[in-house]
Amino acid sequence: MTYQPGFAATAFLLADHARAAMLAALLDGRALPAGELARAAGVTAQTASAHLAKMLEGGLLEVETEGRHRYYRLAGAHIAQMLEGLAVIQPEAQAARRPALSPQAREFRFCRRCYDHLAGQLGVAVTQALQDQGYLAAAPDKQFDVTEAGTAWFAGIGLDVDALVPTRRGLARQCLDCTERRHHLAGPLGVALLAVMCEQEWLRRDPRSRTIRVTPRGWDWLDRQLGIRPPALPLAA
Repeated sequence: MTYQPGFAATAFLLADHARAAMLAALLDGRALPAGELARAAGVTAQTASAHLAKMLEGGLLEVETEGRHRYYRLAGAHIAQMLEGLAVIQPEAQAARRPALSPQAREFRFCRRCYDHLAGQLGVAVTQALQDQGYLAAAPDKQFDVTEAGTAWFAGIGLDVDALVPTRRGLARQCLDCTERRHHLAGPLGVALLAVMCEQEWLRRDPRSRTIRVTPRGWDWLDRQLGIRPPALPLAA
């Protein structure tokens, strides 16, 4: 009997374009109804229902019932991490003939959510600056250690590191950015940092996508605190 690795069934589910489009639509952590996922995938409601049933059975999705409606979301951050990791893999020939990015795609690449934490060029830049300032230190097993100076700095922006509850993957995780091929900050600390930056109105989420925009106030804060200055991209109004 030929051995079948555990990821073979998952790989089969991901190999369909419609299912991949549905999963991509859920990467921002929202729960969406079947009709919206059908439109994202460009398929009929009946076809979407069949795809969703397969992904539920395969452990990629979970569903929540609210009255007569059913809302689907990724089964957890580990599914988002897997999808972002797979997005990094690209044949060299395909990468070489990649077309020029649209303004919307440039914004998405610059700053976005990776499920529940900050990603893109800004996410990588913030993570690098936190290391350069001595607030984070790279650690084994794709982790970051928060230094004593880092704990004090995070407290200064209203984030109590000691109050965060680590997951089984740790408190501060190195997540490989799917467009930048470098690590950004994930884990409970990454989630909390994004939340604080949005609460302080340094960042503003786009309600229709995973794109995040930096406000003028945010650029001032990033410059003063981390030495990060704005590129030639539009600011949030």
